[in-house]
Amino acid sequence: MKARILSTVLLCSLASFATHATDELAQKASTDRQQQQQVEKQRRAEFNLTEKELNALKAELTAKRDQLQSETDALAKTFGENENTLARLEEQLRLETGSLGELFGVVRQNAKELKSELHFSVTGVSENTHSAVVDDIVAAKSLPSMPQLTGFWQSLLEQINASGEVKKENVTLINGEGQKQQVEAVRIGALGLVTDNGYIEWNGKRGDAVEYRKQPEQGPTLSSLASVLSGDMSNVVLDPSRGIMLEQLAHTPSLSDRLQAGGVVGKIILGLLAVGLVIALVRGVSLANARRKIAAQLKQPENPGDNPLGRVLAVYNKEQNRSVEALELRLLEAVVDEQAALEKGLSMLKLLAALAPMLGLLGTVTGMIETFQVITQFGNGDPKVMAGGISMALVTTVLGLVSAMPLLLAHNILSTQSENIRNILEKQGIGLVAEQAEKTDLEPVGTPA
Repeated sequence: MKARILSTVLLCSLASFATHATDELAQKASTDRQQQQQVEKQRRAEFNLTEKELNALKAELTAKRDQLQSETDALAKTFGENENTLARLEEQLRLETGSLGELFGVVRQNAKELKSELHFSVTGVSENTHSAVVDDIVAAKSLPSMPQLTGFWQSLLEQINASGEVKKENVTLINGEGQKQQVEAVRIGALGLVTDNGYIEWNGKRGDAVEYRKQPEQGPTLSSLASVLSGDMSNVVLDPSRGIMLEQLAHTPSLSDRLQAGGVVGKIILGLLAVGLVIALVRGVSLANARRKIAAQLKQPENPGDNPLGRVLAVYNKEQNRSVEALELRLLEAVVDEQAALEKGLSMLKLLAALAPMLGLLGTVTGMIETFQVITQFGNGDPKVMAGGISMALVTTVLGLVSAMPLLLAHNILSTQSENIRNILEKQGIGLVAEQAEKTDLEPVGTPA
């Protein structure tokens, strides 16, 4: 009975606990459902707000697009109208100006040429009263006016007249010390300015002049132009290039400049040439004296003198009592001695003639090495940088060839003279041997030799 009661109580307790738990779960579920609905409501409200903002932004952008489109249409319309107006105005300008545009181009081109002439020609020494008009025409962007055209024509006329004048002018000259001084000069048309020291180079930009580094031969001076001022131009050295040829004249090297460009090798070659010429001169004089004495000795063979042929004849006179073979050997000995004396120095002359081109080649190689070193350091953009090495290379080559040619010619001439003298000595020696042989054949048998 008690057990049943306990069971009943336990069941009631469990039912009450289950009911209470169910209520709590239902209440919790209801609370979660309310919170979820509230979150969804909040999110829906935010979405609606975002949608309104986007719609408002879209409407704003659409309005701006429509405004820009309308402005673009208005600008396109205005651009088209402006193009039509510009085309009509251009056509009207073309019809109204006619050939004046071409005339303006010709006038402006000639004005530029005249401006350059006034600034750089020696006629710029004389004042041109209409040079400002020329500058205005060159800088103008519209058609020149009639006063400008008149001034341009008068400036051209002044320039033409100045190019035919021989006139004294006062010129600002910069001397070698860089000091400016006023000197009197004669302007020969548009060709040049001449002072007491010759031609001077006019600089139109600075308005002064400097002297040329080198004057032409028999060039004019201020004192020699008295006849020119009177109109006689027959004896005046003129530069038709207006100074270009005079500038190039300063760059023309003299003989000393060329020899200086040869360097040490060039000096050695010249030294060899001098030694060779001295040897050739000495040997030439000696051989000429020998030929003259031999020619005189041939006329008097019975009186041997102090000359190559006389010494050979003296051997014959001493050896008359010898056999033919002994006489022949003695004469050959004398001829060989004389030949050695005649050819003395010729081998050295030949050596110098062969050595000079080799030294020239050495100078060429040295100059090219220097040129390549300069190219390595500075590049090959400026030819003046390489000019020194190339000049040395070419000058030494020329010096070597120039030295070798006269030395070879002198060696050939002297060798020919020596050979001719040797032939005369051998011919005379053979004759003496033949004469001795004839005497031996004519002697009676038993006669002592």
